[in-house]
Amino acid sequence: MTEPTRKIARQATSAVAHIAPEPEEDDPLLAFAPFIHAAPRRNSITPDLQRRFVGTLAATGIVTQAARSIGKSMEALYKLRARPGAEGFAAAWDAALERGVQRLEDCALERALQGTPTPIVSSGKLLGVWHKPDNGLLKFLLQHRLRDRYSPASSSEAVGLKKGDAVYEAIKAEVLAEERAKAAARSPEAVNAARRERAIALYGYDPEEGEPPEEDAGDGAIDWDAAFPGEEP
Repeated sequence: MTEPTRKIARQATSAVAHIAPEPEEDDPLLAFAPFIHAAPRRNSITPDLQRRFVGTLAATGIVTQAARSIGKSMEALYKLRARPGAEGFAAAWDAALERGVQRLEDCALERALQGTPTPIVSSGKLLGVWHKPDNGLLKFLLQHRLRDRYSPASSSEAVGLKKGDAVYEAIKAEVLAEERAKAAARSPEAVNAARRERAIALYGYDPEEGEPPEEDAGDGAIDWDAAFPGEEP
């Protein structure tokens, strides 16, 4: 099996960066009843290949990589999995995949806590390596592993805000009322009414009744910017 060769682990490719040892021969995972071909052919997926596939899948968590390790196509493996008599192989497949995913979660948690090796470079020279914590990954893992404590839904439940509760519904109604009021204030009717009130307050006439009286026009122009912000007269 290929092992990472780069000095910095995070630079390793996804195919080999998270490989664990394959299960031992006496591992219960490999004790499943394999599918037995009635008339095996040269390219059949034999019981030995089925166990090798399951072992590699448990070590990598990647189905395509496990398929490549035994030289078989994904199509052939899924066809075998679906055949009557392959229930033991299918169950071992699922168990191996779950083991691989669990190990990947453990690797992610380790990276979140201990950090990811990150090179420190200056003037083209490698000065060292800094283990950079990943707070975003840590938050994600906490929200999914300890859902009851750290998920967004649990935060509202902790303070007693649940949909259907009296306090929840009262706050919801207040917020919706504020939104409706804001929307109403932006309506054409409300805008025109506000502009009319400003014109009356500033110049003493109602713009809906026509032009201002001659004696009120004065020597200067009306300050339209004050009466009607954003509009030309």
